[in-house]
Amino acid sequence: MTGVSATGVEERGARGARSRALAVLRVRSRALAVALLPAAAAVILLAGGSTGHLVGTPWDVARGVVSAVALLVLLAATGVALVVARARPAVTPTVTIAEESAPDLYRMVRDLADRLDVPAPSAIALTPDCDSWLEDRTHPAHGGPPPEDRGAVTGGGQPPRRSTAAPVLVIGSPFLWWMRVGELRAVLAPVVAGTGPSAHPDIAAARRFVRGLDAAVAVASVRRRGPLSRVVCAAVGWVARLLLRHCREHAAEMERGVAAAAAERAQAVDYGLRIVAQEQVGLAYAGWDRLLTRVALPAWRMGRWPSKLDAGVVAALTELSRRDRLAEGFASRLGERPACDLLEEPGAMDEAASLLAARLFHGGPAERGADWAPVDWQEYPEEVVDRTWRVEAARLHRVLDSLGVRRTAEGNGSGTGGPTLARVLDHLTTPPPPTDPAPWPYGTPRGTPAPQTQEAQETQEIQGTETSQDPEPSRDPEPSRDPEPSQNPGPSQDPGPSQDPGPSQDPWTSQDPGPSQDPWTSQDRGTPQDPRPSQALHPSHPDEDDDLAGTTPRGAALAARLAAELAREEADGAPPAPAEAPPAGPPGPDPVLWDDRPLPLFPLQPPRSGREILTDHITAMVCCAAMDTAGAAPGLDWLDGPSLLVNGERTADLTPRVLTLVETGDAAPLRAWLTELGIRPEKPVRLV
Repeated sequence: MTGVSATGVEERGARGARSRALAVLRVRSRALAVALLPAAAAVILLAGGSTGHLVGTPWDVARGVVSAVALLVLLAATGVALVVARARPAVTPTVTIAEESAPDLYRMVRDLADRLDVPAPSAIALTPDCDSWLEDRTHPAHGGPPPEDRGAVTGGGQPPRRSTAAPVLVIGSPFLWWMRVGELRAVLAPVVAGTGPSAHPDIAAARRFVRGLDAAVAVASVRRRGPLSRVVCAAVGWVARLLLRHCREHAAEMERGVAAAAAERAQAVDYGLRIVAQEQVGLAYAGWDRLLTRVALPAWRMGRWPSKLDAGVVAALTELSRRDRLAEGFASRLGERPACDLLEEPGAMDEAASLLAARLFHGGPAERGADWAPVDWQEYPEEVVDRTWRVEAARLHRVLDSLGVRRTAEGNGSGTGGPTLARVLDHLTTPPPPTDPAPWPYGTPRGTPAPQTQEAQETQEIQGTETSQDPEPSRDPEPSRDPEPSQNPGPSQDPGPSQDPGPSQDPWTSQDPGPSQDPWTSQDRGTPQDPRPSQALHPSHPDEDDDLAGTTPRGAALAARLAAELAREEADGAPPAPAEAPPAGPPGPDPVLWDDRPLPLFPLQPPRSGREILTDHITAMVCCAAMDTAGAAPGLDWLDGPSLLVNGERTADLTPRVLTLVETGDAAPLRAWLTELGIRPEKPVRLV
């Protein structure tokens, strides 16, 4: 190695990093010089007047104008400087690991720092992410490192400057559970080596200046202020952005130089093992992303948060090694000592990191409560999967009630007209065109071919309305206007034998349909009993129009109403199935690191489209029917999330059949699948 560092050995890249740091500081110095320039001119004019050299009316006017401008510029510069100095830099929310709760981990990090001949990090924290880095938390708003850590870094009895305090080592929590001790040490070596360049005063000052500018831009971007405050913040933001533009390239090159110096220094420590450990980094990232999006997200939507996410990563990656031949060798590593053994209470740390992940990626509360309770992996199928399916099935039938779709007791033998899968299938199935002169159930005159497009339906509706002899057939829309219909209607909601539409009459139509009363060809393009037909059938958002373009008209209407109902429930903030309040648990993430940014900070997925929502609800209804009529059970697949178990086997061929029903209105593949597994769609299911 070549060069000189803070400990006497210079590394490749460190000199370039320091030169770039000086370039950043020169930008700060130039900004200060520009702010002081009017004041210097005012001093010259005042000194010239007092000595009798610059006298006369023009000089007096110039002295007054320049002095006023200098005063305003100084006040503005002072305000900008105060905002930059006092603005709170953004930091990553983490779970701090106290030294007494992980003495072996702290000992390993200190030994690694001694081998690298760099200062040890001031503290160690966990983050629910597959990455590790150093983070400066010396700003007063962040609390700063403990006094004993500052003295240990500087090695003297005098209080050190803020810039000399070592940064905090942030470790991704999945690494501790999936990696072995040797692999973790190899992965952390280049990260810990970065404390050497970070201890240089110029690099620390440059970083602090750039973070202050970034924080000032964030402060100026807050909109909830008065008119005068907005003007002041706009000026501060303009100055901060201008300085950032001049610093951006130098700051980026400085960080590259620091990373190059740290990587070169770390080559002497576990270099061969680090190559193998990097493979585990990519594998852990893939498993963590899959676990969050497929397994944790459904639980978070139900008001439950898995309390052992990091342990779930090990299970997910072990399952991956069982399925994938390329990952077979990874399971053999499990016999070695895991890095989580370096913690005194790995379960408590896993729970704290899991709660932080739910807050970051979903926006859940910061503490446990009656509506935000933890769930173990053993309870996941019953507490999350079963409840999710039944909640979505109940929502699906509520929306069908609001659309006026009848609950018929035909074929179920109970006479209650309860929620059945057959009701959903019959509603979404597109009827075939007539092949005989029998009356067309949707109001088309005898012998007229059914319209094949929505535009043709609109044209025929207009013609039928003009020639209709009974423009207002009898129907009773009042019962369907109840926004909260019963989920388990009793016999009073059964249409009865006298109102049974019969096998040749579509339940979507009214009791006495006229030739112009096809609900899909009416003038308002709505449903017979829909209080907001235009919103249900024609989503206003263009993305929703594109997403629902490939579905049937009834599927599009149902998807739009389901999306609106789901959005209303999320806006109300009431979880669908609250749980009992659990006992108090371990502390969560550090509250001092949170700011007022909206949650979630890092959404896992974009909002579900209307087609995805409809597909999920139909799948949930099918799974409920399978559990209640065929003895199926809810299950958890570590890679795919909630799954349906039939005779102990996971079903993987349900989704394509549901998509066929949603996109084309063809229920034949799904009905054949139900018959094959012995599922009775005409039987009522239990809802929440």
